[in-house]
Amino acid sequence: MGDERRFGEFVAVRSHEGGTVAELVLDRPKAMNAVSSDMARSITAACEALAGDRDVRVVVLTSSAERAFCVGADLKERNSFSDADLLRQRPVTRAAYTGVLELPMPTIAAVHGFALGGGFELALACDLIVADGTAVVGLPEVSVGVIPGGGGTQLLPRRVGAARAAELIFTARRVRAAEAAELGLVDQVVEAGADREEALALGARIAVNSPVGLRASKKALRLGHGLDMRAGLEVEDAAWRSVAFSGDRAEGVAAFNEKRSPQWPGE
Repeated sequence: MGDERRFGEFVAVRSHEGGTVAELVLDRPKAMNAVSSDMARSITAACEALAGDRDVRVVVLTSSAERAFCVGADLKERNSFSDADLLRQRPVTRAAYTGVLELPMPTIAAVHGFALGGGFELALACDLIVADGTAVVGLPEVSVGVIPGGGGTQLLPRRVGAARAAELIFTARRVRAAEAAELGLVDQVVEAGADREEALALGARIAVNSPVGLRASKKALRLGHGLDMRAGLEVEDAAWRSVAFSGDRAEGVAAFNEKRSPQWPGE
């Protein structure tokens, strides 16, 4: 474990692989990482710091809670809210989910135990999801009179298709790890307790590559999704042009020809 920075009481960022992999830790274990207003602000602040760190090539989102990745919104806090309180909280919580979604580098969620509602939406905001055998995921918001409001109605169909997403959202059902993998709700299932280790290992494998190439690839993947082929290829071409004359491209070609590992300048 590398250096740790705290963002409020409930969020930490740890450095791995010489600073190229950052671990964003949800650290409110007594509440199974229920996202309160304070925790949402901390997630937003941590994401702002990570987005501006040019040394970070991969972010791995983990949980310090033994029984859960994150159980979603803090309903105990919301139980005391007036309508005006709830309305004021909306941009605060939305900023947290958007912060994870808009991180410019590849992101991996390490999921164990419950990842429900906003908790699963935090995972869905990541590019890849590694789950262990204890994972239970779902978007149960309609069972308490709301909708998935942290990106779930948009992110889930992009993973599993419109009809499958509708079934999962409308029934509010919880899905265990094996079925979640079959449906494409998660990308990899590992043995119980191994989600963090496997996600960090995957992050390390990704982080050896060009930070310029990784960020541009993510941007092309995100912006091109859902476009027709011609428009998507224009997005790809713009991303190619953004890296074609970079220091990373020059170093990558030189390292290949000199049969050595590249030393990425990151620009």
